[in-house]
This record gives sequence, structure tokens and C-alpha cells, in this order.
Amino acid sequence: MDGDGRGRGQDALDGLREAIAACRICRDAPARGPADRLPHEPRPVAVISSTARILIAGQAPGLKVHETGLPFNDASGDRLRRWLNIDRTTFYDRDRVAIVPMGFCFPGYDAKGGDLPPRRECAPQWRARVMAAMPQIELVLAVGQYAQAWHLGSRRMKSLTETVLNWRTYAGANTYPAVLPLPHPSWRNTGWLKKNPWFEEELIPELQRRVEILLR
Repeated sequence: MDGDGRGRGQDALDGLREAIAACRICRDAPARGPADRLPHEPRPVAVISSTARILIAGQAPGLKVHETGLPFNDASGDRLRRWLNIDRTTFYDRDRVAIVPMGFCFPGYDAKGGDLPPRRECAPQWRARVMAAMPQIELVLAVGQYAQAWHLGSRRMKSLTETVLNWRTYAGANTYPAVLPLPHPSWRNTGWLKKNPWFEEELIPELQRRVEILLR
């Protein structure tokens, strides 16, 4: 430890947080057209932790998250917290839960009114550094196809449904950290949840069991 009692690891983590908060890589990147610009000034949203054993790997902040700076501070977050069976206080306790999306800034809307994919510059710049800074993570909740593509790589199935259906393959005892693939908790996926009742009948109980253990 240094003179003020802080460990070098914590200093490095604080430095990483500051670097992410100051990131403007997607704003400064050459645009392919008018639609290839962020609709707002970048506001990176990520909760990095030196003690959390659970990582929620989302896609990218929505508009409300951009406005408040609080990840999953919307209806999707309410559903996700129900899936996890934890309250807001626990969810936002960075000593217990890390929340790091694949893209740190709100990317804007597509022509149908849905959120655009995470910016392509973000994960190559930051993802490996963030994961290396949190070696204590034991469970990654890969929310949506972009998080699943990075955290599962070639092990991911051809579709999100197949990937989530095969969750036992990724959450086994021989993988570290374990990865639980989840659909995005957006209201847009309500139809998917109705078509796939096994998700709430089989995966959600196991998800809640693991979360409870890691939060003790």
C-alpha cells in the first residue's frame, strides 16, 4: 500500500474509471454519414468494482440512463431486478454488483424507434481492460446478443434463443467466470418471454440461486 493506505490496484481502478468517464472515442471517430454520430454529448456509464463478484454485461445505455447516469434506471432495469430478485439498493451497490455495458454511451435510435447497437469503437477500446481490472468476477450475466458475442465468442449459438436455451453449457463448473446468457429485459422482448416459458421456469430460479450465493 502507498502512504495514504490505498492499494495500487484501487488506484489503477480509479484511473480506469476516470479514463472511461473522459472517453470521447466515438465522438471523434470519422463518421460514415449523419446517422453515424451520437445524438448527444458522450456520457459513458459503467460501474467497475474491485470487490463485486457479479458482472452485469449489458448492451448500451438507453436515453433515460444517459440522462441520469444510472445504469438500468428504467423499466428494463425493473424487470432485470425482478429476474435477479434483488432491490435497487443492492443492485446499485458497486461493492457487490459491477455493471459494464458493451457500449458506454447512448447510441441513439434506429428508424423503428428502437435503440441502435452499441458503438463499434467501445468494446475494442475498453472491454479487455475492464475485465482484466476485475479478476474477482465469478458470474457474468451476458444481457443481449452483443454481450454474448464478446463473452462467449465461438461458443455462442446461431441465435439468441439457442444461446439462452443452452445456458447450462456456459454456466458449468468448468468455466470461469461462469456466464449466464439472458435476453434483454426490454418490454420489446415480452413476446419472446411468452414464447419461451422455460426461461422463467428453468433459468430464472438458477439465476436467483447463484446471485443470492454471490451476494452473501
